[in-house]
Amino acid sequence: MTRFFALPLILLCALAACGGSKGGSAAEKAPDLMDVPEDASTLVVAGGCFWCVEKDFEARADVYEAVSGFAGGDKRDATYRDHEGHREAVEVYYDASQTSFAELIYFFLRTIDVTDAGGQFCDRGHAYTTAIYYKSEAERAAAEAAIAEAEKLLGKEIATRVEPLPFFVAAEDYHQDYYKSDEQILTRYGRLPKSEAYKRYRKGCGRDARVRAVWGDEAATH
Repeated sequence: MTRFFALPLILLCALAACGGSKGGSAAEKAPDLMDVPEDASTLVVAGGCFWCVEKDFEARADVYEAVSGFAGGDKRDATYRDHEGHREAVEVYYDASQTSFAELIYFFLRTIDVTDAGGQFCDRGHAYTTAIYYKSEAERAAAEAAIAEAEKLLGKEIATRVEPLPFFVAAEDYHQDYYKSDEQILTRYGRLPKSEAYKRYRKGCGRDARVRAVWGDEAATH
């Protein structure tokens, strides 16, 4: 999926944008889940750039791990270069004794622009639209209740979809924990650690500023 940038700073950061110029194959996928308990609960959401969603969830003490990947499409061997029909998504492993699906969905909605049906921030197209995926009727009900509550609070139509989860495909290792990686990559500013490229991308894309504009004091930004 090609990203189209409207902001001058984003044009300068194009090579450091979410997804960048790195593709990869399904064989490269190996998310590290060694520290995740076998009884961890999971949920899958799509909130635009998966690097950003991963970081937001991993900032929580009740989350063990968040894995960047794809959901909503038909390809079980999706890669960054070939994930047509999928959204960028994140699978969250959490401690159900400390939080709940409903609480995490409440949090998630306040990290995105729920009113944008065309993508998120500077990233446009179906792959960057938002969704909550459910695995049971209880999760569906919780997600729909959260959407209804957000619609009432904001007084606007909520674009975030609630859909069944057929399956989740982890993205290549290159994309995992991108926001905190020291690996050097080439950007228009020269070589930078992924973590620094990520910071410039997120700020230039206007993610946190837009979330605050939508949610005000309710925003869950970092």
